[in-house]
Amino acid sequence: MKPTRPRTRIEHLPLLRALLAIAVVAGAVINTASISNAAELAIERPNILLITADNLGYGDIGCYGNKTVRTPHLDRLSASGVRCTDFYTASPTCTVSRACLLTGRYAQRHKLTAQLPGLAGNYGVGLRHSEILLPELLQQAGYRTACFGKWNIGFAEGSRPTERGFDEFLGHASGNIDYYSHVYNGKLDMHRGVEPVRLKGYSTDLFADAAIRFMRPADERPFFVYLPFNAPHFPNALNKAPGQPTLWQAPASAFAAYGYDAQTNDEKQRYYAVITALDDAIGRVLASLDTSGKAANTLVMFYSDNGAFMLKRRGLEVASNRPLRDGGVTLWEGGIRVPAMVRWPGRLPAGTECRAPLLSCDFFSLSLRAAGAAPPADRVIDGHDPLAALAGEAASPHEALFFQYGRFSAVRAGRMKLLRVKPTAAWMLYDVVDDIGESHNLAAARPQQVRQLEKQFQLWLSSTKKSGK
Repeated sequence: MKPTRPRTRIEHLPLLRALLAIAVVAGAVINTASISNAAELAIERPNILLITADNLGYGDIGCYGNKTVRTPHLDRLSASGVRCTDFYTASPTCTVSRACLLTGRYAQRHKLTAQLPGLAGNYGVGLRHSEILLPELLQQAGYRTACFGKWNIGFAEGSRPTERGFDEFLGHASGNIDYYSHVYNGKLDMHRGVEPVRLKGYSTDLFADAAIRFMRPADERPFFVYLPFNAPHFPNALNKAPGQPTLWQAPASAFAAYGYDAQTNDEKQRYYAVITALDDAIGRVLASLDTSGKAANTLVMFYSDNGAFMLKRRGLEVASNRPLRDGGVTLWEGGIRVPAMVRWPGRLPAGTECRAPLLSCDFFSLSLRAAGAAPPADRVIDGHDPLAALAGEAASPHEALFFQYGRFSAVRAGRMKLLRVKPTAAWMLYDVVDDIGESHNLAAARPQQVRQLEKQFQLWLSSTKKSGK
């Protein structure tokens, strides 16, 4: 079934030209590939809501096969939009993943290739200032912009959200905070704008409430809300007060949804409560779009920044990337293949699946397409417009997806994936359609395919090292 596209009649063009002319005279920067392309998107540009979870596993959501966890709102989002089965984050770690999302570029191009360490790293420059972020482009296109949640790409002067394209920011600079005290490594790490602020409440709810308030005003300008939740990131002992146990934290209502005791020490029960609290918060955000009448004209994108971490021997091995192998900070499928959903009423068919391999950088390009804005012309953008693939009208816009993190390297091309765990190790080859768990190495049986994919990888790697932006 093909999606119903907004009607664009020729009589819209004179009005659109007039509006564009007025904007130019007023000094606005509107990037459109052409008048006809802008008209195709219709006069009223959609609001854009981009939601990310933090370390949520492929097997941690009901609509991805988990029969125990309670995620009714994410399940409903999936049913009202497109559920992606082969969606990849550009990096298996938080900092790098977010930098790739907001620039639309592989880490090997924007050069932020590792997690920012500690207070010095998180409060340093982070992502270089020469990179152009999605909110900057959407601001220029006339959008109100806001970020509520985890930043994690640098918080030095010039690196903070309100200095990089966001009109408003409420959130934390670091990779993880205590859900209630909002402390990171002993430091209060909640900020409004550039100033630290002490708030009461569960961080997931604080970020959702801020998004709801921002989306509520009857402002004629469309909005772009980036909502990077810090849930369900695992608890960090360095964020706890002396004597405080290192446990996942959630409101009592999230435990009650399962009939669990809120004081339970069962880590799986506590983890499920954190996921359900996240789901509840997302549900309230989506409900606010419904009650305000804005849902029909809002593009909603959701994904996890990377796969769940498999923290062996630390008592936190309760997340699930099933049926994928391994997890975060690796390039096995469990580290980079993540749950993702997209809802765009009138443009994408509800209740469908997209099995085309897509990349998180594609959300950068999809957002610009929705806004009628063009990407920067002076640099390589690795994200491609995924709309036709999401609609089931085309294959993946990528010939191949490339990954390099730490000592790992990988390529996904069609149904095949080439992987090595360190530069001196032999390449492994998997058919990740028939063998989603990467259990049958086909390298010995298909040496020519290994050589072809290795050549593609080396050409890609060489292209990212060329001089220029």
